[in-house]
Amino acid sequence: MKSFLDDDFLLANDVARRLYRQFAAPRPILDYHCHLSAKDIAENRRFANLFEIWLEGDHYKWRAMRANGVAEHYCTGDASPYEKFLAWARTVRYTLRNPLYHWTHLELKRYFGIEELLDESSAASVWERANAILEKLTAHEILRKFQVRAVCTTDDPVDDLRHHRVLANANLETRVYPAFRPDRALAIGTQEFVSWIDKLEEVANVEIRHFNSLLAALRKRHDYFHSMGCRLSDHGLDHCFGEPCSEPVAERIFSKAREGRSIQEDEREQFASFMMLFFGRLDAEKGWTKQLHLGALRNVNTAAGEQIGADSGFDAIGDYPQTRRLATYLDQLVKENALPRMILYNANPVDTFAFATLIGSFQSGDEPGKIQYGSAWWFLDQKQGITAQIDALSNAGLLSRFVGMVTDSRSFMSYPRHEYFRRILCDLVGQDVARGELPDDDALLGRMIEDICYGNARRYLKLPGLQE
Repeated sequence: MKSFLDDDFLLANDVARRLYRQFAAPRPILDYHCHLSAKDIAENRRFANLFEIWLEGDHYKWRAMRANGVAEHYCTGDASPYEKFLAWARTVRYTLRNPLYHWTHLELKRYFGIEELLDESSAASVWERANAILEKLTAHEILRKFQVRAVCTTDDPVDDLRHHRVLANANLETRVYPAFRPDRALAIGTQEFVSWIDKLEEVANVEIRHFNSLLAALRKRHDYFHSMGCRLSDHGLDHCFGEPCSEPVAERIFSKAREGRSIQEDEREQFASFMMLFFGRLDAEKGWTKQLHLGALRNVNTAAGEQIGADSGFDAIGDYPQTRRLATYLDQLVKENALPRMILYNANPVDTFAFATLIGSFQSGDEPGKIQYGSAWWFLDQKQGITAQIDALSNAGLLSRFVGMVTDSRSFMSYPRHEYFRRILCDLVGQDVARGELPDDDALLGRMIEDICYGNARRYLKLPGLQE
């Protein structure tokens, strides 16, 4: 019987262990999609305690705590940091077979050298020992400790990127890049859209009275992000908007919204479709990579949302039709010779093979792996989901060209997820070798592992100034 979380964790045979130790573990991290705070990085945040770095804003843990009958007072309420940590410690023993159990103990071990299981009886000791280490473990030290070569944050076009300007001149080994996420530009007919347009006017210094001025302001912000090193955009959508819409129709819908008139659902779909094509063209012009995160059903508990706020862990997997709309969108960009590099992520496992096969219909000879099937995302970011994504891509595409893992996290404690992914990857390949399905050839397999862990993403994303 193997020990829990030992050096061979998730690695079932000698080939898997050799591949992991020689080719996966030494590679640095390129975290090209996350939600870390650029402010925290720029200010080299020092975390006051384990709650701040580990539980603050972590909706994965909040969901588990609620499922365990923990009152909201200890999740997002005004309980003290230690009380919230203790509530989490009491919950951990109930997360067996949930990835949170693995992540919790892997993170405690990698950040603080703590190997004892977290529960109510060990909580005080874990709290004290971790807090002592956190006195020296700043944001910069964490990035250095885990060999994070690059971080791409997630930023609204109205963000002034002041913290990225500081980071551009900082003596930091990790390069920090913004990523352009213009989802609010699609939310026409909402109050959020009205207030966002006001902010866009201010930061772009463009009076937005007509549709053309909206497009000009967005192009101006896109240019600014590019000047700040941005080379990726991102959208988080329930489905991709692919309904054909001419510019005059989009202009009419925009004018209607600016006049304060209500917008119908079909008009929202048309307007969003036009804007998605517009953003695709911008990305293609500048050689950016576009990311599409599709299929999450967000903020479904409206009562909780009103009390606690959006994005607090009340989300689920959506059952939206995806493939035809996404194919229509990609096809329109191809017709215009405006298809940028693109990474597609699905939230619903039903769509796994659909996405893996769809990317093969839009590859081109000008660049290997131009359209990527992205790593397992959100609820699928666990052993079964990661395995399913790797298997689908292997069977329907080229695993060797895969750009690998991202944390997609708001926490500086999430970097062991790259280790988690790498161990699963090496175990799958090692099992194939053991069955005689792949050759036991380190030169062949080792290069693939190294490329998936870092090299492919570095070459694919073309981030300025990022070295091997």
